[in-house]
Order: sequence, then structure tokens, then C-alpha cells
Amino acid sequence: MTRVLTKQRLERENLAYRFTGGVSQENRGFGFRPAFRDTEDGSVYLSLRACGSPAPFHCLEGLPSILVVGRDAAGVPVLKPSVEAGFIREGLFYTREEAAASMAVGDD
Repeated sequence: MTRVLTKQRLERENLAYRFTGGVSQENRGFGFRPAFRDTEDGSVYLSLRACGSPAPFHCLEGLPSILVVGRDAAGVPVLKPSVEAGFIREGLFYTREEAAASMAVGDD
């Protein structure tokens, strides 16, 4: 089964990375901004609210339609399987795991 990126999957990731530095609430003060990367072409997108303003957490509503493959029952976008949640800091994309590792070694 193809693993699309959904709101529920983001919630599971947040629980899995809780207390590691791999979630927005824990790494925001260190310059990490929530973002998404399409692993098919390497494109990176900042997390935006539906209105286009920066979101302080991973928000699916403000992403471009080229990443959206459908919507859940509540109308929230479902993203194609090649999209992963992560962060941008100083122009570089970090996966959740990379952000957590960076926070663990105090890379600030």
C-alpha cells in the first residue's frame, strides 16, 4: 500500500519524535521552520496556512496543489507519497531525524 502523507500521519510522527527535537514546538527557538520536501525532485516548501502565512507547525492546507492527491473526509489535503515532513534551517532541509540529531549534539 502506498503511504500518502495525511494529517493523521503527521500526528503519529509528532508523537514518535516528541522530546527529541524533531517537532516544531521543541526546535523553533533554534531556527528550524516546519517544511516539506518532495523526494521525487527535491523541491522544498515551507509550511503555510491556507491563507499563505507561515505556519508554526506542519500544516497541509497551504501546500501547492501539485503535492495533493486527494482530501480526507474533513477536506484536509492528502499529499503524494514522495512528500516528507521536516524543517528548514539556514537554507538547508532537515528530516525530523536529522533535526533531532542536530538538537541532541547542540548544533546551534
